[in-house]
Amino acid sequence: MSRLLDLPTGGVVSVAQVPQYSPFRYPGGKSWFIPRLRRWLTSRERPAVFVEPFAGGGSISCTALLEGLANHVVMVELDHQVAAVWQVIFSEQAEALVWRILDFDLSPQTAAALLTSDPVNPLEVAWRTLVQNRVSHGGIIAPGAGVLNSGEGGKGVRSRGYPETLARRIRALNAVRDRVTVIQGDAFPVLAQYAGRRDVSVLVDPPYTAGGKKAGRRLYTYNVVDHPRLFGFAADRHDVVMTYDLAPEVRALASQHGLQVRPVAIKNTHHGVMDELLIG
Repeated sequence: MSRLLDLPTGGVVSVAQVPQYSPFRYPGGKSWFIPRLRRWLTSRERPAVFVEPFAGGGSISCTALLEGLANHVVMVELDHQVAAVWQVIFSEQAEALVWRILDFDLSPQTAAALLTSDPVNPLEVAWRTLVQNRVSHGGIIAPGAGVLNSGEGGKGVRSRGYPETLARRIRALNAVRDRVTVIQGDAFPVLAQYAGRRDVSVLVDPPYTAGGKKAGRRLYTYNVVDHPRLFGFAADRHDVVMTYDLAPEVRALASQHGLQVRPVAIKNTHHGVMDELLIG
């Protein structure tokens, strides 16, 4: 069981004050968890492997990687589009992706033309996915997601481009690509692979589909998860932390599996305070 729930909370986390390493704008992002991630992974001997079985926007894995919080990072993502971005970033094709970003004249017309394409090549899939993520409402790339109209300062899709920032982040991540493994596939076989290892830390952050408004059905292409199985995994392993929406169904699952829960207050980018659950 993880020690994280026994560590000081550190008060309300403001997402706007947390360093950003990921190129994604991602619904349900975990920037708020980063200060706790540091306390967790430095409260013991540095883990040999840090596993994020639902990588998504990857802010946690990127932090563990770039801040040296684990010797190796394993990112697992079922969505082939999102996985393609990570696979390209941590490959020799990263610089080609960077130059697509820097050379692209982002406008409603050029974005629309790219988003109607159906690429197969991993580099082109990654490029299309990043553009869709940048120009969509809330960074949502699930089917039916809308494109920004006004954006920041009325600049529309251009307001979320930030090509130089994206290029800098991608290059920084690619520079440490020998310390990361990206797997496009299901989380459970990977979790089973690392079962029983005391030198492995795991963060389980699945799509929000266990209770409440079931937002994951709208935000993510792949949103069906065997939540009881995840709770069973967490109950049987040494150093696992789960983050979930605060919902009665989630508390009930934690209780059934003998897991502790702790509400965490988060200040989002709009300065509203909301709660999530840490489970371990």
